[in-house]
Amino acid sequence: MKTTLLTVACFFYLSALFSQEIIGSWEGELDVPGMKLPLVFNIKQNGSQLITTMDSPMQGAKDIPVTSTTFEKNELEIKANEMGITYKGTLKNDKIEGSFIQGQMSLPLILTKMKTGESFLKRPQTPQPPCNYKIEDVTFTNPFDKNTLAGTLTKPLNQKSYPIVVLISGSGQQNRDSELFGHKSFWVIADDFAKKGIGVLRVDDRGTGSSNGATMNMTTQNFAEDTNAAVEFLTQKGFTNIGLIGHSEGGIIAPMVASKNKKVKFIISMAGPGIPIDELLVLQTNAIAKVSGATEEEIKLGEATNRKIYALLKNYNGTDLQDEVKNIFIANMQKLPKEQQPSAEEIAKTAEQESVKTTIPWFTYFIKINPDEYWSKLKIPVLALNGSKDLQVISKENLAGIKASLEKAKNKKIDMVEFPNLNHLFQEAKTGSVEEYGQIEQTIAPQVLDKMSSWILKL
Repeated sequence: MKTTLLTVACFFYLSALFSQEIIGSWEGELDVPGMKLPLVFNIKQNGSQLITTMDSPMQGAKDIPVTSTTFEKNELEIKANEMGITYKGTLKNDKIEGSFIQGQMSLPLILTKMKTGESFLKRPQTPQPPCNYKIEDVTFTNPFDKNTLAGTLTKPLNQKSYPIVVLISGSGQQNRDSELFGHKSFWVIADDFAKKGIGVLRVDDRGTGSSNGATMNMTTQNFAEDTNAAVEFLTQKGFTNIGLIGHSEGGIIAPMVASKNKKVKFIISMAGPGIPIDELLVLQTNAIAKVSGATEEEIKLGEATNRKIYALLKNYNGTDLQDEVKNIFIANMQKLPKEQQPSAEEIAKTAEQESVKTTIPWFTYFIKINPDEYWSKLKIPVLALNGSKDLQVISKENLAGIKASLEKAKNKKIDMVEFPNLNHLFQEAKTGSVEEYGQIEQTIAPQVLDKMSSWILKL
């Protein structure tokens, strides 16, 4: 019996020992048509089992669970059944040479082991310790929804009085760094500002990081209440010169809060909306479709579909919104030329998926927003920024909209800047397409950081 137990124990020990060489993060690039797509497999050991998660950095996807991982006789096999993905490779001289298979596609993929803490994507602006400013992790509560919000305060050294800003992220739940494609833009802003004498509070959106309170019914109004709670939190800590910096959707949340809370002393809009959201989304969709190679006919058909749906969402008083939206999608897909039409089953499936996304409470609230309602009430200093290659919040129309609304309020403290060749994330870009975001190493153009900080310090 003792011999048997010893043999079993040795087996597990040796099995674990042999698998150690595969433990860690392995990176590689898929050469897909038109681009190189980086992938990372993170392999860990749990008892006698190997557990793997997958990252697709360019797509902003992290910790995707896979179904199974085996490593025997230097042969690695990873399966993600839900996505129809299999990776098979052989460990040779610190590299894994193999194939990435998805559906009928099979592509060569060579993996190399990453060093601990190494990032696959080069992000030279990401701050590195030591930091010559104060860093404080904080929590506070939104009194309306009773949710707890967690964030980080960065404060200049050796200064008793200084301006401080709350950073507000764009659409989609993001962490306090507003991390996207490996870019940590809010951390880059906080680091730059703290060194120049400006405090920053950046917060995990509800349902991300250490903040809670996410529900399927949350809307832009809930996010505005979270931001207002952040302003009140700073007020309680003794700050008096408080500003808001909002990016994209955050750029409409800022005036929503400031129009009601007089403790907000200034605003910076980074690619924030200045025209009704339904009009903004039509321009956005058309611009992205054009740069993606869509024909004029396809763009016009898409716009017609979207305008019908947006009009329905803004004025609906029926009982089955999702079904009516689905019918619009089906009718418009059936207008495609026969050779371009998907099968009836595919049309029905796509219409179902799109109608679900389009009728969630966040979108039905967002589509009804008219930024003029908030901008036209503000007399505090406003700096509005956009990039000329922004395809998501088109610069010309939205800056003009913000300016017109502020002039309606007789606001004399406005500054409008369009930066040439910058995209929606304020990176130096070639086309402005979403696909570029992850490929560009720059997180945020230095001239944008300098403009924002100098403007604040001159107030």
